[in-house]
Amino acid sequence: MNYDFIVVGGGMSGICAAISAARNGAKTALVHNRPVLGGNASSEVKVSINGAGRVGNFRHAMESGTILEILLKNKKFNVGHSFNILDHINWEFVKNEPNIDLYLNTSMTGCTVEDNKIKCITAFQVTTQKEFTLYGTLFCDTTGDANLAYEAGADFTIGREAKSTYNESFAPDVADAHTMGSTLLFTTRDLGKPVKFKRPEWAYEITKEYLGKRCVHELSNGYWWCEVGGDDLSTTEDAEEIRDELIKYAYGIFDYLKNSGDYPEAENLMLDWFGAVPGKRESRRIIGDYVLNQNDLQAHTKFPDTVAYGGWSMDDHIIGGIRAKVWEKAHKNDEGGSIWHPVRDVYTIPYRSLYSRNIENLYAGGRCLSASHMAMSSTRVIGTCSVIGQAIGTAAAVAIKHGILPRGVNDYMNELQQLLIKDDAYLPFIKTVDKEDLISNTPCKITASSSQENCGPEMVNSDFARRIYDDENAWISNELSENGEYLQVEFEKDTLIKQVVLRFDPDFNRTIATSIAETHRDRQVEEMPYQLVRDYIIEYFKDNEKIAEAIVEDNYQRVNKHNVALCIDKIKITILKNYGDPYARICDLRIY
Repeated sequence: MNYDFIVVGGGMSGICAAISAARNGAKTALVHNRPVLGGNASSEVKVSINGAGRVGNFRHAMESGTILEILLKNKKFNVGHSFNILDHINWEFVKNEPNIDLYLNTSMTGCTVEDNKIKCITAFQVTTQKEFTLYGTLFCDTTGDANLAYEAGADFTIGREAKSTYNESFAPDVADAHTMGSTLLFTTRDLGKPVKFKRPEWAYEITKEYLGKRCVHELSNGYWWCEVGGDDLSTTEDAEEIRDELIKYAYGIFDYLKNSGDYPEAENLMLDWFGAVPGKRESRRIIGDYVLNQNDLQAHTKFPDTVAYGGWSMDDHIIGGIRAKVWEKAHKNDEGGSIWHPVRDVYTIPYRSLYSRNIENLYAGGRCLSASHMAMSSTRVIGTCSVIGQAIGTAAAVAIKHGILPRGVNDYMNELQQLLIKDDAYLPFIKTVDKEDLISNTPCKITASSSQENCGPEMVNSDFARRIYDDENAWISNELSENGEYLQVEFEKDTLIKQVVLRFDPDFNRTIATSIAETHRDRQVEEMPYQLVRDYIIEYFKDNEKIAEAIVEDNYQRVNKHNVALCIDKIKITILKNYGDPYARICDLRIY
C-alpha cells in the first residue's frame, strides 16, 4: 500500500498530524499500536490535555485548530468526563476523513531506508494477525519514544544536556542520560459506606515520612508524583519493570490513604481503575536542523519559521521520582516532585525543530521534536504536542503539493503559515494575509446592528482571529435583543461566493479538557463555553431580495463553514443565542 504521508503513533499529536495532512489533500496512513487513539490522553492513561493556557499560565492562550475542534465536540457530547467517550470521539474524527487509513492494534516492526530516506515500514496487526508493508513519500514519528526514528537511523538524543551545550542555566553541569519518569494513574470510588483495604504483600509500605512533600491534593485520583524511571531504569528498555514498580507503589499509597488515619475521608473509598500503561514523559528526542532550548522559551524568540507555540512552564520532574531519596522543593510551594521554571509569555516553536536532520523525509512530532531536555520539559504537554502535530501534517501536505522533502518547505514558509492560520491554528505575531478572502480584497462595507467600544464590525476581518490579552479582535454587540444582533457585509457589485467561514469565541481563557481531577473539572463550565454562539442565521441578498438562508441551531464549534454557490450583493449574519453570554461575538468572517 502506498501513501503520501505515514504517521506512526496515534496520540493527540499523531491524530492532529494525520487529520491536517488528509484535509489538505495528502493520502495518509495512521499506524497505532494500541486499541484506542489518544496516547496519554486515552482511557488507557487518562492524562488531561493541557497546554499554554493551563492553570492560568497565560490569559486567552488555549490552543485552537484541530485540537480545539476535537475538544469542543468532546465537551458537547461527553459531559461526564469519560475518557472512553473521548477515545471514540478521536476515533470518529479520524475515521471521518476519507484520506486516512487507520491501523489500530498495529505495531511498526521495522523500516527500509535508502539514500537517507525511509522507503517503507513493516507492521503487524495483533488482532488480525496480518503483516503490512506500507510505502510512503513522507513519514512522521509521533510514537513518543522516537521508535521510527530509531529504526531508521535518525540522529537522536536522550537525557539531559550540560549547561554548556546550549548555555542553559537550568541544565546540570554535566550531561547525563537521566530522563523524567513515568506515572501510572488510578481513580477511586466512594461506595457510601466504609470499605476495608488490606495492602497486598507485594505492594510497598508507604508512610507519611516517606512521602515527604508530595502533596495529596484530592482522594478521587492520584498521583502524578507516583513516578518511576529515568534514573537507573530506562523509560523504554525497562518499561515493563517500571509498570510493575508503579503498581506496587500505587497500592502502597492507597494503603497509606486508607489505613494511616491521616485521611479519615478515605474511609468509604475503594480502588476503581488503574491505567493500562504508564504515562511516559520523556525518552528519545530526534535531532533536527534546530534544537529548541531553554533560552528560546525564556526570550520568547520570534522565529521566522514559527508554526506552533507553547506556554507551559519548564516542568522538570525530579530524577528518580518516588524512588528518589532527596526531593527538591517545587517552585512557589512546598510540593515535591518537580521544579517549575516559568516562562513569561507564550513562546514560538520553529519548523526546523520538526524534522530530522539526517533522515530526509522524516518528521519529528509530539515529544519527539528536536528540543533540549529543558525545552522539552515544557513542550511535552499534550496541547502543545497537538499543535505541533497540526503543523507537521499541514507541512507534509505542502511538501506533497510541491514535490519536495520536509527541509524544502522552508522555501514555502509563508504558504505553510497562512495555510495553518486558515485552518484556525494560532501563530503568535504572524498576521493573517488571506489573498482569497473577498472581504479583504473586494470593495465592500461591513456594518452591524450594534457594537461595543473597540469591537466594531470591522474587527471580524483583522490580523488575528482571537482575543490576544486585552485585544478582543472580534465584533461584540450590545446585549442581544429579542430578534438577535446582526452583522452584514455589502459588496459594491454583484459577487459570486462559494464559501462563508465564521469563527466564534470559545473562551480561550478557560480549559475544556476531560479530566479525572476534581479540581480540574471544577474550573470548567458545566456545559459549553458561555461566549460561544449557539443559534444563528445567515441570509443572502441580491437587489434587496433574500435569495437564500442558512439556519443553524445548537452549534458547538468555533469554526463554521458554509459551502454555497450564489451571486449576491449582501450577506447578513444574525446571532440569536449563545450558551450564556448576553453579547453576540464573531471573531472572524471570511468569504471566498
